[in-house]
Amino acid sequence: MIKGILSLILNLLILLIIFHAVASWFPSLRGSKLYQRVDGIVSPMLEPIRSVVKPINGLDFSPMILLFLLYLIKHLFRL
Repeated sequence: MIKGILSLILNLLILLIIFHAVASWFPSLRGSKLYQRVDGIVSPMLEPIRSVVKPINGLDFSPMILLFLLYLIKHLFRL
């Protein structure tokens, strides 16, 4: 039961991070209310990574690093 809930939460976070990353490429989406809500959830998780790993040539690798960490958590806890 708890594993199922944690797995669902991690899967939702993964989807939100992917949406956030893809939507950031489209200026018209960045102004939407949906993006603003997702940004409010995802950005606090990305900021600590961004403070350590700076963008390289304009590419922000923090979403990929966060996705890797979430998949690692899922694997380690077999979720």
